[in-house]
Amino acid sequence: MNRTAAGPGSPAAGNQPNRHLEVNVRVLNFSAGPGVLPLEVLEQARDEMLDWKGGGMSVMEVSHRGKAFVACAAEAEADLRELLAVPANYKVLFLQGGATAQFAAIPLNLATPGQVVDYVNTGSWSKKAISEAQRYSTVNVAADAGGKYTDVPAQSTWKLTPGAAYLHYTPNETIGGVEFPFVPDVPVPLVADMSSTILSRPIDVSRFGLIYGGAQKNIGPSGLCVVIVRDDLLGKPRHETPVVLDYTQMAADGSMNNTPPTFGWYFAGLVFKWIKRNGGLAGMAARNRAKAEKLYAAIDGSGGFYSNPVAVPARSWMNVPFTLPKPELDKVFLDEAKKAGLVNLEGHRSVGGMRASLYNAMSPEGVDALVAFMHEFARRNG
Repeated sequence: MNRTAAGPGSPAAGNQPNRHLEVNVRVLNFSAGPGVLPLEVLEQARDEMLDWKGGGMSVMEVSHRGKAFVACAAEAEADLRELLAVPANYKVLFLQGGATAQFAAIPLNLATPGQVVDYVNTGSWSKKAISEAQRYSTVNVAADAGGKYTDVPAQSTWKLTPGAAYLHYTPNETIGGVEFPFVPDVPVPLVADMSSTILSRPIDVSRFGLIYGGAQKNIGPSGLCVVIVRDDLLGKPRHETPVVLDYTQMAADGSMNNTPPTFGWYFAGLVFKWIKRNGGLAGMAARNRAKAEKLYAAIDGSGGFYSNPVAVPARSWMNVPFTLPKPELDKVFLDEAKKAGLVNLEGHRSVGGMRASLYNAMSPEGVDALVAFMHEFARRNG
Protein backbone atom coordinates (compact mmCIF):
# COMPACT_ATOMS: atom_id res chain seq x y z
CA MET A 1 0.00 0.00 0.00
CA ASN A 2 1.30 3.46 -0.87
CA ARG A 3 -0.11 6.48 0.85
CA THR A 4 0.90 10.00 -0.10
CA ALA A 5 1.10 12.58 2.64
CA ALA A 6 0.52 16.29 2.08
CA GLY A 7 3.88 17.89 1.55
CA PRO A 8 5.87 19.80 -1.02
CA GLY A 9 4.52 18.84 -4.40
CA SER A 10 1.20 17.46 -3.12
CA PRO A 11 -2.11 19.12 -4.07
CA ALA A 12 -2.35 20.47 -0.54
CA ALA A 13 0.98 22.20 -0.99
CA GLY A 14 0.14 23.94 -4.22
CA ASN A 15 1.20 21.14 -6.56
CA GLN A 16 4.77 22.33 -6.92
CA PRO A 17 6.54 20.16 -9.51
CA ASN A 18 9.18 17.57 -8.61
CA ARG A 19 8.81 18.04 -4.89
CA HIS A 20 6.61 15.53 -3.20
CA LEU A 21 6.76 13.47 -0.06
CA GLU A 22 5.57 9.90 -0.26
CA VAL A 23 5.10 7.71 2.79
CA ASN A 24 5.31 3.97 2.02
CA VAL A 25 3.44 1.49 4.17
CA ARG A 26 4.69 -2.06 3.54
CA VAL A 27 2.21 -4.82 2.92
CA LEU A 28 2.32 -8.42 4.14
CA ASN A 29 3.62 -10.28 1.11
CA PHE A 30 2.61 -13.95 0.88
CA SER A 31 4.03 -14.44 -2.63
CA ALA A 32 5.53 -17.81 -3.55
CA GLY A 33 8.40 -16.02 -5.25
CA PRO A 34 10.00 -13.66 -5.45
CA GLY A 35 9.14 -13.88 -1.78
CA VAL A 36 9.21 -11.57 1.20
CA LEU A 37 12.66 -10.42 2.34
CA PRO A 38 13.76 -9.36 5.84
CA LEU A 39 12.98 -5.69 6.37
CA GLU A 40 16.19 -4.93 8.22
CA VAL A 41 18.19 -6.46 5.38
CA LEU A 42 16.32 -4.36 2.83
CA GLU A 43 17.01 -1.31 4.94
CA GLN A 44 20.71 -2.12 5.16
CA ALA A 45 20.93 -2.62 1.40
CA ARG A 46 19.11 0.68 0.92
CA ASP A 47 21.50 2.50 3.24
CA GLU A 48 24.52 1.04 1.43
CA MET A 49 23.13 1.52 -2.06
CA LEU A 50 25.09 4.63 -3.00
CA ASP A 51 28.18 4.11 -0.88
CA TRP A 52 29.26 0.56 -0.11
CA LYS A 53 32.11 0.22 2.37
CA GLY A 54 33.08 3.87 1.94
CA GLY A 55 34.07 3.44 -1.68
CA GLY A 56 31.66 6.01 -3.04
CA MET A 57 29.99 3.39 -5.23
CA SER A 58 27.22 0.83 -5.05
CA VAL A 59 28.15 -2.82 -4.61
CA MET A 60 26.67 -3.22 -8.10
CA GLU A 61 29.36 -0.93 -9.52
CA VAL A 62 32.52 -2.42 -8.00
CA SER A 63 34.63 -5.02 -9.76
CA HIS A 64 33.70 -8.59 -8.93
CA ARG A 65 37.43 -9.35 -8.94
CA GLY A 66 38.35 -6.48 -6.67
CA LYS A 67 39.46 -7.16 -3.11
CA ALA A 68 36.30 -5.71 -1.54
CA PHE A 69 33.87 -7.91 -3.45
CA VAL A 70 36.05 -11.01 -3.29
CA ALA A 71 36.05 -10.60 0.50
CA CYS A 72 32.26 -10.06 0.51
CA ALA A 73 31.75 -13.23 -1.54
CA ALA A 74 34.06 -15.29 0.66
CA GLU A 75 32.29 -14.10 3.80
CA ALA A 76 28.91 -15.00 2.35
CA GLU A 77 30.14 -18.50 1.51
CA ALA A 78 31.65 -18.94 4.97
CA ASP A 79 28.39 -17.90 6.63
CA LEU A 80 26.36 -20.27 4.46
CA ARG A 81 28.75 -23.10 5.23
CA GLU A 82 28.41 -22.36 8.93
CA LEU A 83 24.61 -22.19 8.82
CA LEU A 84 24.26 -25.49 6.94
CA ALA A 85 27.31 -27.16 8.53
CA VAL A 86 28.55 -27.92 5.02
CA PRO A 87 31.30 -30.58 5.15
CA ALA A 88 34.74 -29.67 3.83
CA ASN A 89 34.42 -32.08 0.90
CA TYR A 90 31.64 -30.03 -0.72
CA LYS A 91 31.94 -27.02 -2.99
CA VAL A 92 29.52 -24.09 -2.64
CA LEU A 93 28.75 -22.28 -5.89
CA PHE A 94 26.90 -19.01 -6.44
CA LEU A 95 25.64 -19.17 -10.00
CA GLN A 96 23.65 -17.04 -12.41
CA GLY A 97 20.04 -17.83 -13.17
CA GLY A 98 17.43 -19.64 -11.16
CA ALA A 99 17.05 -23.28 -10.26
CA THR A 100 15.58 -24.02 -13.69
CA ALA A 101 19.03 -23.72 -15.28
CA GLN A 102 20.16 -26.57 -13.03
CA PHE A 103 17.54 -28.87 -14.55
CA ALA A 104 19.93 -29.13 -17.50
CA ALA A 105 23.19 -28.63 -15.61
CA ILE A 106 22.63 -31.65 -13.36
CA PRO A 107 22.49 -34.37 -16.05
CA LEU A 108 25.22 -32.59 -18.03
CA ASN A 109 27.55 -32.73 -15.02
CA LEU A 110 26.55 -35.95 -13.30
CA ALA A 111 25.49 -38.40 -16.02
CA THR A 112 27.04 -39.74 -19.21
CA PRO A 113 24.97 -39.69 -22.42
CA GLY A 114 22.29 -42.36 -22.27
CA GLN A 115 22.93 -43.17 -18.61
CA VAL A 116 19.80 -43.76 -16.56
CA VAL A 117 18.87 -41.11 -14.00
CA ASP A 118 16.08 -41.59 -11.47
CA TYR A 119 13.51 -38.90 -10.69
CA VAL A 120 10.59 -38.67 -8.27
CA ASN A 121 7.61 -36.69 -9.54
CA THR A 122 5.58 -35.01 -6.82
CA GLY A 123 4.52 -31.78 -8.52
CA SER A 124 4.99 -29.13 -11.15
CA TRP A 125 8.66 -28.42 -10.46
CA SER A 126 9.82 -32.03 -10.36
CA LYS A 127 7.82 -32.58 -13.55
CA LYS A 128 9.71 -29.74 -15.24
CA ALA A 129 13.03 -31.11 -14.01
CA ILE A 130 12.13 -34.49 -15.52
CA SER A 131 11.19 -32.93 -18.86
CA GLU A 132 14.53 -31.11 -19.11
CA ALA A 133 16.58 -34.12 -18.00
CA GLN A 134 14.98 -36.20 -20.76
CA ARG A 135 16.85 -34.01 -23.26
CA TYR A 136 20.18 -35.29 -21.97
CA SER A 137 19.66 -38.66 -20.27
CA THR A 138 17.43 -41.69 -20.01
CA VAL A 139 15.00 -40.80 -17.24
CA ASN A 140 13.36 -43.39 -15.04
CA VAL A 141 10.46 -41.93 -13.07
CA ALA A 142 10.97 -43.99 -9.94
CA ALA A 143 7.80 -42.68 -8.31
CA ASP A 144 4.95 -40.52 -9.55
CA ALA A 145 2.41 -38.90 -7.26
CA GLY A 146 0.39 -38.04 -10.37
CA GLY A 147 -3.10 -36.63 -10.37
CA LYS A 148 -3.41 -33.42 -8.39
CA TYR A 149 -0.18 -33.93 -6.45
CA THR A 150 -1.44 -34.09 -2.90
CA ASP A 151 0.91 -36.64 -1.30
CA VAL A 152 4.38 -38.17 -1.39
CA PRO A 153 4.65 -41.83 -2.44
CA ALA A 154 6.14 -44.05 0.25
CA GLN A 155 9.74 -44.91 -0.61
CA SER A 156 8.93 -48.62 -0.37
CA THR A 157 6.90 -48.22 -3.60
CA TRP A 158 9.68 -46.60 -5.64
CA LYS A 159 11.16 -48.44 -8.63
CA LEU A 160 14.82 -47.47 -8.44
CA THR A 161 17.39 -48.19 -11.14
CA PRO A 162 20.48 -50.11 -9.98
CA GLY A 163 23.52 -48.03 -10.87
CA ALA A 164 21.59 -44.87 -11.75
CA ALA A 165 23.76 -41.77 -11.97
CA TYR A 166 21.66 -40.11 -9.27
CA LEU A 167 18.16 -39.76 -7.85
CA HIS A 168 16.53 -36.33 -8.07
CA TYR A 169 13.63 -35.13 -5.96
CA THR A 170 11.97 -31.87 -4.93
CA PRO A 171 11.64 -31.75 -1.13
CA ASN A 172 8.97 -29.06 -1.33
CA GLU A 173 6.65 -28.36 -4.25
CA THR A 174 5.92 -24.64 -4.17
CA ILE A 175 2.77 -24.81 -6.28
CA GLY A 176 0.98 -27.75 -4.69
CA GLY A 177 2.25 -27.27 -1.14
CA VAL A 178 3.49 -30.87 -0.93
CA GLU A 179 6.57 -31.49 1.22
CA PHE A 180 8.56 -34.67 1.80
CA PRO A 181 8.30 -35.77 5.45
CA PHE A 182 11.53 -37.74 5.00
CA VAL A 183 14.89 -37.63 3.23
CA PRO A 184 15.14 -40.50 0.74
CA ASP A 185 17.70 -43.18 1.54
CA VAL A 186 19.19 -44.40 -1.75
CA PRO A 187 22.51 -45.99 -2.77
CA VAL A 188 23.20 -43.41 -5.50
CA PRO A 189 23.95 -39.67 -5.16
CA LEU A 190 20.86 -37.86 -3.91
CA VAL A 191 20.07 -34.59 -5.71
CA ALA A 192 17.57 -32.14 -4.23
CA ASP A 193 15.89 -28.99 -5.53
CA MET A 194 15.63 -27.10 -2.25
CA SER A 195 14.63 -23.76 -3.76
CA SER A 196 11.73 -23.22 -1.38
CA THR A 197 13.06 -24.96 1.74
CA ILE A 198 16.77 -24.21 1.94
CA LEU A 199 17.64 -22.34 5.16
CA SER A 200 14.15 -22.90 6.59
CA ARG A 201 15.45 -25.57 9.02
CA PRO A 202 18.60 -27.64 9.66
CA ILE A 203 19.49 -30.31 7.11
CA ASP A 204 22.21 -32.95 7.01
CA VAL A 205 24.14 -31.94 3.90
CA SER A 206 26.23 -35.10 4.06
CA ARG A 207 23.20 -37.15 2.99
CA PHE A 208 23.15 -35.42 -0.39
CA GLY A 209 25.35 -35.51 -3.43
CA LEU A 210 24.06 -32.17 -4.64
CA ILE A 211 21.68 -29.52 -3.31
CA TYR A 212 20.54 -26.55 -5.33
CA GLY A 213 18.13 -23.70 -4.82
CA GLY A 214 17.01 -20.46 -6.42
CA ALA A 215 17.55 -17.48 -4.15
CA GLN A 216 14.13 -15.85 -4.36
CA LYS A 217 12.49 -17.63 -1.41
CA ASN A 218 14.76 -17.64 1.65
CA ILE A 219 18.05 -16.24 0.33
CA GLY A 220 17.53 -13.01 -1.57
CA PRO A 221 16.48 -11.52 -4.91
CA SER A 222 15.94 -13.65 -7.99
CA GLY A 223 18.73 -14.25 -10.47
CA LEU A 224 21.05 -16.20 -8.16
CA CYS A 225 21.20 -19.94 -7.59
CA VAL A 226 23.19 -21.69 -4.87
CA VAL A 227 24.63 -25.14 -5.65
CA ILE A 228 26.26 -27.33 -3.00
CA VAL A 229 28.01 -30.29 -4.63
CA ARG A 230 30.17 -33.11 -3.25
CA ASP A 231 33.73 -33.16 -4.55
CA ASP A 232 33.57 -36.68 -5.97
CA LEU A 233 30.81 -35.60 -8.36
CA LEU A 234 33.01 -32.98 -9.98
CA GLY A 235 35.42 -33.49 -12.84
CA LYS A 236 33.08 -35.33 -15.20
CA PRO A 237 31.12 -32.74 -17.18
CA ARG A 238 30.18 -33.66 -20.72
CA HIS A 239 32.12 -32.02 -23.51
CA GLU A 240 29.08 -30.00 -24.62
CA THR A 241 28.41 -28.53 -21.16
CA PRO A 242 28.48 -24.70 -21.30
CA VAL A 243 31.13 -23.26 -19.00
CA VAL A 244 28.52 -21.34 -16.98
CA LEU A 245 26.82 -24.68 -16.23
CA ASP A 246 30.05 -26.60 -15.64
CA TYR A 247 30.30 -27.19 -11.89
CA THR A 248 33.95 -28.25 -12.12
CA GLN A 249 34.99 -25.09 -13.92
CA MET A 250 32.87 -22.80 -11.79
CA ALA A 251 34.25 -24.37 -8.61
CA ALA A 252 37.80 -23.90 -9.87
CA ASP A 253 37.06 -20.25 -10.62
CA GLY A 254 35.32 -19.51 -7.32
CA SER A 255 32.00 -19.01 -9.19
CA MET A 256 33.65 -16.11 -11.05
CA ASN A 257 34.46 -17.56 -14.44
CA ASN A 258 32.24 -14.77 -15.74
CA THR A 259 30.68 -11.79 -13.97
CA PRO A 260 28.46 -13.23 -11.25
CA PRO A 261 25.19 -11.67 -10.02
CA THR A 262 27.06 -9.41 -7.61
CA PHE A 263 24.08 -7.71 -6.01
CA GLY A 264 22.30 -11.01 -5.39
CA TRP A 265 25.46 -12.51 -3.88
CA TYR A 266 25.98 -9.47 -1.65
CA PHE A 267 22.33 -9.50 -0.57
CA ALA A 268 22.46 -13.22 0.17
CA GLY A 269 25.37 -12.53 2.49
CA LEU A 270 23.25 -10.00 4.39
CA VAL A 271 20.44 -12.54 4.72
CA PHE A 272 22.83 -15.20 6.03
CA LYS A 273 23.90 -12.82 8.79
CA TRP A 274 20.25 -12.00 9.54
CA ILE A 275 19.54 -15.71 9.99
CA LYS A 276 22.56 -16.07 12.28
CA ARG A 277 21.34 -13.15 14.40
CA ASN A 278 17.93 -14.76 14.69
CA GLY A 279 18.84 -18.16 16.06
CA GLY A 280 20.34 -19.80 13.01
CA LEU A 281 18.51 -22.65 11.32
CA ALA A 282 17.19 -23.98 14.63
CA GLY A 283 15.60 -20.60 15.21
CA MET A 284 14.17 -20.54 11.69
CA ALA A 285 12.77 -24.06 12.15
CA ALA A 286 10.96 -23.18 15.38
CA ARG A 287 9.59 -19.99 13.84
CA ASN A 288 8.49 -21.67 10.60
CA ARG A 289 6.90 -24.66 12.27
CA ALA A 290 4.85 -22.40 14.54
CA LYS A 291 3.69 -20.23 11.62
CA ALA A 292 2.61 -23.22 9.56
CA GLU A 293 0.83 -24.91 12.48
CA LYS A 294 -1.11 -21.74 13.22
CA LEU A 295 -2.31 -21.37 9.63
CA TYR A 296 -3.21 -25.05 9.21
CA ALA A 297 -5.12 -24.89 12.52
CA ALA A 298 -7.14 -21.97 11.17
CA ILE A 299 -7.92 -23.92 8.00
CA ASP A 300 -8.80 -27.16 9.78
CA GLY A 301 -10.79 -25.36 12.46
CA SER A 302 -12.94 -23.37 10.05
CA GLY A 303 -15.76 -25.90 9.98
CA GLY A 304 -15.11 -26.67 6.34
CA PHE A 305 -15.13 -23.07 5.13
CA TYR A 306 -11.45 -23.43 4.25
CA SER A 307 -9.81 -26.66 3.17
CA ASN A 308 -6.32 -27.87 2.31
CA PRO A 309 -6.06 -30.76 -0.20
CA VAL A 310 -2.67 -32.11 0.90
CA ALA A 311 -2.28 -35.25 3.01
CA VAL A 312 -1.43 -34.12 6.53
CA PRO A 313 2.02 -35.79 6.72
CA ALA A 314 3.01 -34.10 3.45
CA ARG A 315 1.86 -30.57 4.27
CA SER A 316 4.39 -27.90 3.48
CA TRP A 317 5.74 -25.45 6.04
CA MET A 318 6.57 -22.97 3.32
CA ASN A 319 3.60 -22.95 0.92
CA VAL A 320 0.06 -23.44 2.21
CA PRO A 321 -2.68 -23.76 -0.42
CA PHE A 322 -6.31 -23.58 0.62
CA THR A 323 -9.70 -23.30 -1.02
CA LEU A 324 -12.95 -21.56 -0.13
CA PRO A 325 -16.36 -23.28 -0.22
CA LYS A 326 -17.51 -21.42 -3.36
CA PRO A 327 -15.25 -20.29 -6.23
CA GLU A 328 -17.20 -17.04 -6.53
CA LEU A 329 -15.83 -16.03 -3.13
CA ASP A 330 -12.22 -16.16 -4.35
CA LYS A 331 -12.16 -12.68 -5.87
CA VAL A 332 -13.97 -11.21 -2.89
CA PHE A 333 -11.44 -12.78 -0.54
CA LEU A 334 -8.48 -11.49 -2.56
CA ASP A 335 -9.89 -7.98 -2.93
CA GLU A 336 -10.68 -7.66 0.77
CA ALA A 337 -7.35 -9.17 1.76
CA LYS A 338 -5.51 -6.65 -0.41
CA LYS A 339 -7.39 -3.79 1.25
CA ALA A 340 -6.27 -5.22 4.58
CA GLY A 341 -2.65 -5.19 3.42
CA LEU A 342 -2.42 -8.95 2.75
CA VAL A 343 -1.19 -9.47 -0.82
CA ASN A 344 -0.21 -12.20 -3.29
CA LEU A 345 -2.54 -14.81 -1.81
CA GLU A 346 -3.91 -16.05 -5.12
CA GLY A 347 -3.16 -19.70 -5.80
CA HIS A 348 -1.13 -20.77 -8.82
CA ARG A 349 -3.15 -20.66 -12.04
CA SER A 350 -2.77 -24.45 -12.43
CA VAL A 351 -4.52 -25.23 -9.13
CA GLY A 352 -6.59 -22.15 -8.26
CA GLY A 353 -7.78 -21.23 -4.79
CA MET A 354 -5.45 -19.45 -2.39
CA ARG A 355 -1.84 -19.96 -1.37
CA ALA A 356 0.07 -18.36 1.49
CA SER A 357 3.85 -18.66 1.38
CA LEU A 358 5.49 -18.49 4.79
CA TYR A 359 9.17 -18.06 4.05
CA ASN A 360 11.68 -17.15 6.74
CA ALA A 361 11.09 -13.41 6.48
CA MET A 362 7.32 -13.68 6.94
CA SER A 363 6.84 -12.70 10.56
CA PRO A 364 4.65 -14.57 13.04
CA GLU A 365 2.66 -11.34 13.34
CA GLY A 366 2.01 -11.47 9.61
CA VAL A 367 0.54 -14.95 9.94
CA ASP A 368 -1.53 -13.74 12.90
CA ALA A 369 -2.95 -10.98 10.69
CA LEU A 370 -3.81 -13.47 7.94
CA VAL A 371 -5.49 -15.85 10.38
CA ALA A 372 -7.51 -13.02 11.92
CA PHE A 373 -8.64 -11.91 8.46
CA MET A 374 -9.61 -15.46 7.53
CA HIS A 375 -11.67 -15.87 10.70
CA GLU A 376 -13.52 -12.64 10.07
CA PHE A 377 -14.07 -13.41 6.39
CA ALA A 378 -15.49 -16.82 7.22
CA ARG A 379 -17.76 -15.30 9.86
CA ARG A 380 -19.23 -12.87 7.33
CA ASN A 381 -19.47 -15.27 4.39
CA GLY A 382 -20.04 -18.67 5.97
